Amino acid sequence: MANIDNLFESLPESIDEEVFTEIIRGETIKIERIVSKGHTSPKSGWYDQKANEWVVLLKGEAKLAFANGNDVHLMPGSHVNIPAHTRHKVRWTTPETETIWLAIHYT
Repeated sequence: MANIDNLFESLPESIDEEVFTEIIRGETIKIERIVSKGHTSPKSGWYDQKANEWVVLLKGEAKLAFANGNDVHLMPGSHVNIPAHTRHKVRWTTPETETIWLAIHYT
């Protein structure tokens, strides 16, 4: 039987840190839901991932910064493909409500 769930349900009541929930994992793909609420990346350092990452913002707002100087403002429905080893970080997420991301990591 198919496994049915809802990305907008089972949200944590208190979010001290971002919450990562793995939905599916295969040999070349991982799909996860990320829930943020005013969270940002650490001030020093960048994410530099081995896999490509396609991310869509489902709820809330966020700003991503890239090491090349580009910033991206994401709103519901916005999506971005981040190639492997593209240094980036989360500069800002909405502090008043949850920001819900769907991230697909693939090779």
